[in-house]
Parts: sequence; structure tokens; C-alpha cells
Amino acid sequence: QVQLVESGGGLVQAGGSLRLSCVASGRTLSGYVIGWFRQAPGKERERVASVPWTTGTPYYADSVKGRFTISRDNAKNTVYLQMSSLKSEDTAVYFCAARRLMTAEYNYWGQGTQVTVSS
Repeated sequence: QVQLVESGGGLVQAGGSLRLSCVASGRTLSGYVIGWFRQAPGKERERVASVPWTTGTPYYADSVKGRFTISRDNAKNTVYLQMSSLKSEDTAVYFCAARRLMTAEYNYWGQGTQVTVSS
């Protein structure tokens, strides 16, 4: 089992920045991919970024490319999502999730953290 806990959400003005953290516990994440997703009211859940736990190229949705950066600190079992140049349309609940490499489904999810961007 993998437990994921997000933090770092909050209220920020448009153009500002936030850094989300996702702390993982329960087992080694070697062989897993960690993703950040978001869901706004009335909209489908969207994967915004993901990265393999050990090595590999990060993925970014077109909507966040150039503004968001995903990174990991293996020693702290933590994955970060640095969000800059925030826009009102970035307002959503942000979740981190984990899936095993070579599978498509994210099986482990955190509880989510709210990000609200005021214009």
C-alpha cells in the first residue's frame, strides 16, 4: 500500500506562485510514477504533470507547460509541484497519485489540496 498526503494549497492572486508537496509512505516507490491531477467544479479530472520516481522525463499538460514544474526529493519521499504565473483557470483541487510503471491506472490517491487563484 502507498499513502499519499498533499499540502501547500491555498489562496493566491493571479500571477503568483505556490508549491504543492506530496509525501509518500508505506512502501518504496521505486517502480512507480507519481502524478499531479486537478479537478475543478463541473470539469473532468486532468493530469497536469507526472514523473517516474527514479528516473525519466516528466510529463506536462499543455495547459501548464512553462508554468508548472514537477520535481522529487527521493530522500524525503516527496514530490513537489511548483506552480508559477498562476491563472484563475488553475483553480481546482489538486491531487497526487501513484501508479506502477507499465500500467495505466493510478491506484493510490491523496486526499487533495485546494488551490484558489483570484483574479
